[in-house]
Amino acid sequence: MGSPKAALEWHGSTLLRRVTGIVDRAVDGPVVVVRAPGQELPPLAAGVEVVDDAREGRGPLQGLAAGLAALEGRAGAAYVSSTDVPLVHPAFVRAVAAALDGDVDVALPMVHGYPQPLAATYRVALRPLVDELLAADRLRPAFLFERCRVRRLDEAALLADRRLAAADPELLSVINVNEPADLEAARARPAPAVTVVRFGALRRLPGPARATVQAATLGAAATTAGLELGEHVVAAINGDRIARDPELPLAAGDKVALLAADAGG
Repeated sequence: MGSPKAALEWHGSTLLRRVTGIVDRAVDGPVVVVRAPGQELPPLAAGVEVVDDAREGRGPLQGLAAGLAALEGRAGAAYVSSTDVPLVHPAFVRAVAAALDGDVDVALPMVHGYPQPLAATYRVALRPLVDELLAADRLRPAFLFERCRVRRLDEAALLADRRLAAADPELLSVINVNEPADLEAARARPAPAVTVVRFGALRRLPGPARATVQAATLGAAATTAGLELGEHVVAAINGDRIARDPELPLAAGDKVALLAADAGG
């Protein structure tokens, strides 16, 4: 790619900031970023944790081991994502996470003809097995899948989730950017279509109080309404999450309600 993927820009945000924000919107537990030793990362949202890979160049299982270790005692399962999936949707993350039940150790999407180990959910208790495989230099995710219970989710199984089928019917959530041409193609896609609604005193401002716009971040959505998030303006996303962070990523179908807030709000 010519430069670190984590810092690449997509519609006003970095890939890493976008992916961590989307995952954070979809899961209940902590969000952990695993970086290579000495790797510099772009700014992340408050609360995102960073841990170091024990060794560089050992593939996804090495990163998985570090991530699972960071979650031990705090979570039973982890959704694992690569950095370079700007089209990932919270509905996809929720659907894959929900497929992990007491009968399996991994929920593995099989999308566009390939297994997607970096868009899958893993039981945190797999960490000793992952360490064992690393010690034996068995570095491919397939070696892990041979040793545990895997639920493979084909496209039909994934799209049986009605919310995912409505939000991401083409399952673009797994499309990554490996080459410069991939990044340009991703950038050529429009930002997500979201609905912006102004409430209360903000309805009296010029322009329509409700509009469908293209915005990849909360700040961009507010800008379309002529507003700036901060002390006096907050947003509610899909009726439940209150936020002021202009870099919080949005996904297709989101409804952003903008509300006036006093100085203490």
